[in-house]
Amino acid sequence: MSFVDSLLGRPLATSEERAEHIGVAAGIPIFGLDALTSAAYGPEAAMTLLIPLGLAGVHYIVPIISAILILLGIVFFSYRQTIAAYPNGGGSYTVAGENLGEGAGLLAAAALMIDYILTAAVGISAGVEALTSAVPALQSDTLLICLVILAVLAIVNMRGVKDTGAAFMAPTFLFVGTLLVMIGVGVYHTIMSGGHPTPVVAPPAALPATVKYLGLWLLMKAFASGCAAMTGVEAVSNGVMAFADPRAKKAQITLSVIVGILVVLLFGIAYLARAYGVTAMESDAPHFQTVLSILTIAVFGRGWFYYLTMASVLAALALSANTAFADFPRLVRAIAAHDSLPHVFLLRGRRLLFSHGIYALTGFTTVILILFDGQTERLIPLYAIGAFLAFTLSQAGMVVHWQKAEGGYKKHWWHMFVNGFGALATGLTTIVVLIAKFAAGAWVTALLVPVLILLMLGVKRHYSRVKREMKDMTPLNLVNLESPIVVIPMARWDRITEKAMRFGLLLSKDIKVVHIHSDSEGDEGLDDVWEDKVLAPIKKEGLQEPELVTIPSNFRFVITPLMDYILKLEDENPGRKVAVILPEMVVRHWWENLLHGQRVQLLKLLLLLKGNQRIVVVNIPWYL
Repeated sequence: MSFVDSLLGRPLATSEERAEHIGVAAGIPIFGLDALTSAAYGPEAAMTLLIPLGLAGVHYIVPIISAILILLGIVFFSYRQTIAAYPNGGGSYTVAGENLGEGAGLLAAAALMIDYILTAAVGISAGVEALTSAVPALQSDTLLICLVILAVLAIVNMRGVKDTGAAFMAPTFLFVGTLLVMIGVGVYHTIMSGGHPTPVVAPPAALPATVKYLGLWLLMKAFASGCAAMTGVEAVSNGVMAFADPRAKKAQITLSVIVGILVVLLFGIAYLARAYGVTAMESDAPHFQTVLSILTIAVFGRGWFYYLTMASVLAALALSANTAFADFPRLVRAIAAHDSLPHVFLLRGRRLLFSHGIYALTGFTTVILILFDGQTERLIPLYAIGAFLAFTLSQAGMVVHWQKAEGGYKKHWWHMFVNGFGALATGLTTIVVLIAKFAAGAWVTALLVPVLILLMLGVKRHYSRVKREMKDMTPLNLVNLESPIVVIPMARWDRITEKAMRFGLLLSKDIKVVHIHSDSEGDEGLDDVWEDKVLAPIKKEGLQEPELVTIPSNFRFVITPLMDYILKLEDENPGRKVAVILPEMVVRHWWENLLHGQRVQLLKLLLLLKGNQRIVVVNIPWYL
């Protein structure tokens, strides 16, 4: 077995695709890890905004999380309906595009692409943040650790959906299990103590309050940041095609399990934070700890269970980027199928994956992590806007879908109400999140969305133009068939140029051998060998003699006079093809290219850029 097969798995035949489909157990880590792990940073994101209130801030976290859970419930029921209506995959791009038009579809596509890239970046950075909370000595290596985890994720995902689910199942259920145990024990102690549990290790003291009352603006900002806990809910509806039959039913069950667990985790963390008086810390504070770290120490102390929990949080958060790896390639594949992204995203790789989507996601996430130095708090303001915009467009599209379905409003009024209410709720939340986070970085997302839409429209125009020009169902046209004028650039007479000349004689009787002559040392020209080595054998066989064209170049330029001659020849011979034969040496090792000039490649590029339909480039390779 080769190294590549060992690393990425053996290539899969197309007929093996059915075996790669997954069930509910594998669907939870593949499509739910992003949503589940948002419990680790969603409440903390809201609590960080409440730091100015000091210890009083903990009293507001439960109402804020409760409001987010109500919104989560609305989105959950809406997406269950979307899965039922689109059993072959009903991502926001598909639903919005089919029901609201191409513009809405591209808006959803742009929002989702940005959201998935940020999902990968935030998940990895939050996981590393959990690691540095437990091991502060690693804080200086945050970015490096982020990039290593990203590389590992990319490699694991290249092995295929089924292998990915198996690899991520244990970390996912360990993460959920340890948090449920921590929440269960903490709630038990809280109830038994009458609502005032005694922490095993006291939480760090809250910072002095700088704001006396919770104003509307601070409340909006805290709610908007906490909404990061809802990202990833749409992943299941985007990935319905990955499930085994019955797809829709298994996807709905998977979504229900994910949301049910997420509700318990979010409310449990908020409840315990208030009960134990845990407040968020500034990320640049000495001995920084996450809210989850502080809570676990308060409930269990800094023993083995604490390190097990932090290890599970680290693993789950780092792997939560897998949701983006599962859905981003499917999304860009759907967009490319409608000619709005390069068709390379349609191609399946060795493991039946849309591999180029994985490459693109890895590249973009790398750039984001480097730009923001792997810091979660710097990435969070950009986050969630894309997800909520996609939520809104998807639900609005579903309203139109039910309206157009058989029976219309009378039969589907309840479905229309659920999706309509969902669209209204998520639409208002999108506005709140955008306003609250705009100055902190949301403006970047707001700027990138229209840029991506313009890019996709440009790609669509290109493919439309190509289709118009290439589409030709008429019979083969045999009018005006004539052999081309052959041009062979030749610096010297050798075995490579001999091969080019032999091929040229097969193509045409009209051959121009072009030699660029300069006064530099080493340029002996072709005059000494032309008569003896070239013309004599041709005359002997009774073939048409080629013409030797010598172009002087006092300043030793080669490419420019060659281009000028070829373009002039084409202009002087309207209606005829010009075939430029380029002899080229092919070396065995990449580094050997550095030992030879690259004029042939440059000439080919210029002929492609400046040429037209009547100029043809023919490569004559000589393999060393």
